[in-house]
Amino acid sequence: MAKLYQICCPKCNNKTDFYRYGKDAHGRQKYQCEKCWHQWAENHPCESPGRPRKKEYPSCPVCGKAMYVHHDREHYIHYSCTDRKCRHSVFVPKPTAISAPSMSKLFGKTDFKRMRYPVHVILMALTMFYLGKNSFRNIALILRTVMNIQVSHTTISNWCTRFAPMFQNMAIQLIPALNFNSDEWHADETVVKIQGEKYYLWLILDSETRFVLGFHLDRHRDSPQAFTILEAVKPMGTPQAIVSDRYFAYQMPVKTLHGVQHIRVESFHDDITNNLIECFNKQFKAWYKTKQGFSSFASANNLISMFIFFYNFVRPHSALNNLTPAQCAGLRLSKKRKREFLLIA
Repeated sequence: MAKLYQICCPKCNNKTDFYRYGKDAHGRQKYQCEKCWHQWAENHPCESPGRPRKKEYPSCPVCGKAMYVHHDREHYIHYSCTDRKCRHSVFVPKPTAISAPSMSKLFGKTDFKRMRYPVHVILMALTMFYLGKNSFRNIALILRTVMNIQVSHTTISNWCTRFAPMFQNMAIQLIPALNFNSDEWHADETVVKIQGEKYYLWLILDSETRFVLGFHLDRHRDSPQAFTILEAVKPMGTPQAIVSDRYFAYQMPVKTLHGVQHIRVESFHDDITNNLIECFNKQFKAWYKTKQGFSSFASANNLISMFIFFYNFVRPHSALNNLTPAQCAGLRLSKKRKREFLLIA
């Protein structure tokens, strides 16, 4: 049974004739007595005068007054200012309700220990696979013809999948030294096939460096996936705007990024377009079509992670003066450090 707290006027002890009179600076309900016209705010029974209630809601960033819950959704809370003249809104995401991105769910090896072939042979096979359009059988043929090394195409396939966690660990160590506080981040999604079924690859790309900040592979194409990818890349920097297409799934997730403008591209004639990430999608599709789809979700997730690593840290771009996106973002390593991160042979 719910507890009922009786409300009465603290001045004349009136218990019947009063009405609600807005909210105070702490967001508590105010009342006004109809007999003595006294105004007061209700106190919780557990709250004592010397121990004020702890504020549960954020303060308005515009006027500084208290805010109240306007909507409590599954992935975010919508707060609104109590001041009727201000009415500023704040959208706060719920971290516990947002799922982890697929790029954090890789499997495989984290080093080259117990490998039968030398490291430079493995790196050459990975480079030919991720920077070119070679199949596993063509790579095996090139290694046998040029280097006289007998490698099965199945072994090369295992190399291209199982080392994804190791390269992701390298990226995690290098990313803190990079700067992604640019004008725009571009967001988009593209379709890939896994065992003949449609999956959606969600991507975020930095406009100034062409660096792919993160990805998320999922069967669905709705707002929860947009929340997932934006929450994953939020600690990497603060852009001035998020550029996306007219798809509705990005509206509420972008509103949770305080101070970030949402630019929804309408046509190719706009001043700001989404061509940068569409260009990446074109390069990804050129590499992906030679694979004729993926065999499983886990292997697809690993292969995409490796492709993005080679795109960010290994492949030079002519539009960036033959620099990699990581170098354009401020990565400066000595030759010794580059060898440690396998960026040069």
